[in-house]
Amino acid sequence: MPLGPFLRREPVRVQPFFGFRNANRLFLNARAIQAREPVFEKRSFWRNAATMMGLYASHEVADFPVTLEYQGAGGTLVSEQIMSGREGYVRFDLDLDASNASASDMPRRTRWEKAVLRWERPGTVEADGEATAYILTPGTETRIGVISDIDDTILETGITGNIRAIARNWRHMVEMPSERILVPGASAFYAAIGGNPAKKREPESPIDALLPEARVRPVFYVSSSPWNLFSYLVTFKRERGLPLGPVMLRDWGFNRKTLGKEGHGSHKREAIERILTTFPHLRFALIGDDTQKDLMAFGSIAAAFPGRIAAVFIRSVSGEPLNDEQLHAKDVIDKAGVPFWSGSDYRAAEEFLQSAGLDLEGGVERLVRTASEGE
Repeated sequence: MPLGPFLRREPVRVQPFFGFRNANRLFLNARAIQAREPVFEKRSFWRNAATMMGLYASHEVADFPVTLEYQGAGGTLVSEQIMSGREGYVRFDLDLDASNASASDMPRRTRWEKAVLRWERPGTVEADGEATAYILTPGTETRIGVISDIDDTILETGITGNIRAIARNWRHMVEMPSERILVPGASAFYAAIGGNPAKKREPESPIDALLPEARVRPVFYVSSSPWNLFSYLVTFKRERGLPLGPVMLRDWGFNRKTLGKEGHGSHKREAIERILTTFPHLRFALIGDDTQKDLMAFGSIAAAFPGRIAAVFIRSVSGEPLNDEQLHAKDVIDKAGVPFWSGSDYRAAEEFLQSAGLDLEGGVERLVRTASEGE
């Protein structure tokens, strides 16, 4: 979405998103854009508005060659070059088996690995560029993973689909990550379910200054927000001590599929299915809310992947009773034998966890204790 010629004078850079891999394949998305790196500092209203506008007004660069380099087992270097698409996206799917780069290199415990993106700027005076990309690699001894929504699951929006609510909360659109409200109990709950204590650290830049901290259980995020907000959401999670993990966002377009209500659920189902298929040795706890068809998506997943869902957590935001569609999804989850919790505050999950006997690899007592503590 070009805003004007002044943006086009910025050098082309490639924004890597968080990737993930198993023993056979490595997945990483990135985007070639002409825009400055965002700096999320709380300033005046108009400066904040300009920062947020810049996230959406970046000039995407099509037909731009980007090379991914990943060093696998025994020092084997895997490399692939891809041209960016019409919206600037570069989607890597590396076959690690073909290069013998992975078989002996799967970690016992979950860890973050590094890859490098490189690109040239032919016909300009700008130097060639490179960026570090982080790859989440679940461990072979890990048995449970987490897949979580973002809006109203960890980040309060104050929007439940009502036009008046949207109008009342328009200021959220120009707030910096440090100004946004964390869902009550989320920091402690996610620290426990991820497997490590929460830590608050100040990053020096939105993405790359700090190596992401690996948790015992890998955490993935699936959201209907656009890819433009990746840096913003990562900064928010870092400042709140929330686990970092690959984020499956949406490529917003002006069409019925992406703007309609059905797009929310279908995007999430497809993203969750991809994660479950990539990591068949993991069971997953699914966390969402009652505002964007999360319950229906989770129900269809529980039915399609028997035995793979460890628990479902639904945060109640609307305060409304479940409708027929939601009740049917809950019934599907119950019949699949999946423990189900719903409530407005994660600190109230203690009774559910105790009664369900959910054993996150022996960590249930700590999870119950931590989830019930105050922020």
